[in-house]
Amino acid sequence: MKLAEQIVEQLQAAGVRRIYGIVGDSLNPIVDAVRRTGGAARGGIDWIHVRHEEAAAFAAGSYSLATGELGVCAASCGPGNTHLIQGLYDSHRNGAKVLALASHIPSRQIGSHYFQETHPEQIFAECSGYCEMANSAEQGAVILHHALQSTLGGHGVSVLVVPGDVTME
Repeated sequence: MKLAEQIVEQLQAAGVRRIYGIVGDSLNPIVDAVRRTGGAARGGIDWIHVRHEEAAAFAAGSYSLATGELGVCAASCGPGNTHLIQGLYDSHRNGAKVLALASHIPSRQIGSHYFQETHPEQIFAECSGYCEMANSAEQGAVILHHALQSTLGGHGVSVLVVPGDVTME
């Protein structure tokens, strides 16, 4: 099973019914795995499209605060995931249970000044209680588990950084 499918399966097991975000680029394998769940009406997860990534983070935080459940947002690499920051700061300070899926550039390009390269682990460190990057599918499943435990345990926002190519492993 590919990491994208493992992520979606673990989110379903955690009771997630929706993910807020914008489809595109390095995030596509996860979005496709969500699509294959058939949506919440069929026991899967709905993809809730927003106009801006910032709205995705605020929506996930608002959902969590209103329901007490886990809110999930997602964004693609580079500027896409950096737009999550305002909503993640808000969620972290308000105690919302939020998981952010921050897609990243191809793993072999990290550190090469690749187009749209950022350093999400550093960017999100201050607005989260847990932030790690998956370097392989095996590691990704483990750190997703830790991310869920952290945010559901009341330690603030969790961020899972995943290079697009790793989600396809």
